[in-house]
Amino acid sequence: MITLNGSSLTIDQVKRVLYDEEKAMIDKKSMERVMKSRFAVEDIVATHKITYGINTGFGKFSDVEIDKKDVHALQLHLIRSHACGIGDPFPEKVSRAMILLRLNALLKGYSGIRPLLAERLLVMLNEKIHPVIPTQGSLGASGDLAPLSHLALVLIGEGEVWKNGKPENAAASWKALGLEPIKLQAKEGLALINGTQAMTAMGAINWIEAEQLAIQSEMIAAMTMEGLHGVMDAFHPAVHEARGYPQQMAVAERMRGILHDSRLTTRQGERRVQDAYSLRCIPQVHGASWQVLDYVKEKLEIEFNAATDNPLIFDDGETVISGGNFHGQPIAFAMDFLKVAVAELANISERRIERLVNPQLSDGLPAFLSPQPGLQSGAMIMQYAAASLVSENKTLAHPASVDSIPSSANQEDHVSMGTIGARHAYMMIQNTRRVLAIEAICAMQAVDYRGVLGMSTATKSSYDEWRALIPPIIEDRQFSKDIERLSEYLSKGRTGEAVV
Repeated sequence: MITLNGSSLTIDQVKRVLYDEEKAMIDKKSMERVMKSRFAVEDIVATHKITYGINTGFGKFSDVEIDKKDVHALQLHLIRSHACGIGDPFPEKVSRAMILLRLNALLKGYSGIRPLLAERLLVMLNEKIHPVIPTQGSLGASGDLAPLSHLALVLIGEGEVWKNGKPENAAASWKALGLEPIKLQAKEGLALINGTQAMTAMGAINWIEAEQLAIQSEMIAAMTMEGLHGVMDAFHPAVHEARGYPQQMAVAERMRGILHDSRLTTRQGERRVQDAYSLRCIPQVHGASWQVLDYVKEKLEIEFNAATDNPLIFDDGETVISGGNFHGQPIAFAMDFLKVAVAELANISERRIERLVNPQLSDGLPAFLSPQPGLQSGAMIMQYAAASLVSENKTLAHPASVDSIPSSANQEDHVSMGTIGARHAYMMIQNTRRVLAIEAICAMQAVDYRGVLGMSTATKSSYDEWRALIPPIIEDRQFSKDIERLSEYLSKGRTGEAVV
């Protein structure tokens, strides 16, 4: 059971809630803070103190006063009008993450919601009432207004939720639990949608999957080292200590550990003095991607526990400030940085694939790992496919955060595009996993030629597991099925541990 208090949620806890479907509870003191901020909102309504989003319109309409009798209708109109997301829906786990993260942010006690709203979000999380949320339509400033509005629709019984993989009307879910949909009161609609939880939820899943890929990429690269008689001296600890990056040293240490008892790798001068960069520089390149993962994790965990709506209520209501914590720039930068790191895992993997299939570079392996070079093409077009995915990643890696377009009649004149960056990062992760699957297929074929009895204990364990899915290439076949099968299998290593 995860206890939510608005200030201590970690990526590991998010992982447990999303993938292990662990339930959550609300910290009692957090609910006391929520109640105090709610009293402040009710006082603002009662005294008609002009405050943004409580008794004014939104965005460019912030100078329009709202009559006291209409403050509830204001919130309902807000949710309905802003629920204009378009495109395919987010994966269901992303909508689950949005519920978790929005609830945690509201528990900081700066948002002015009723405790009932927090409790209902908790019900959604624990009862798996996951909103159907379109992926497109957010600018990433003023928060993720469109996606979070689709989440809020579920609370008022007007949206759709996932039921056995298909959309169902949200009202049916509440009825099944014996609950009535929420009737939003002053500020509650704004508090629900004025945040960065779409990009941050997508970002959390991106990080979890990217970390998993980074670990798996080392095992796959190690198998390629064996297939190409790679030179182990490049991983000597002195080399990496001389540079000093902890992540680089850690990759080199793991590579030494994976390959410590291999009889297929070589030493400097045995077959060649040094390898090409895609082998020799595995610690430097993969290590740099790990540096990015560390950076992104830090930013995500800050955002998990951030108050990101507007206005924020401080000092038991004595201070109410309109600010801009909904602006997604920190996460936009983090997602764009993650895209570069993921792209490089694919880039260097594709170069290793080329070395495995190119007879001029493969140290005696059959051309394209073909069982009958010429008559059968073997892995020739698998390298094409990897190159295509790598090239697509390069276009997706263009930073979304350098773009901005004004909205709301130039009141909202600079936006982050962070949700676009997070979506593109997710697409790149899927592409990169497929590239790594292709490398694994080629590396397994290479060690078949070299002699699997010479493999290290660790790589042989992975080889056996993957060979149960992907048979050796003894005759050309539809390799797309192999790629997708292994890619899907790799995706199941979701705890962040190597599939070995």
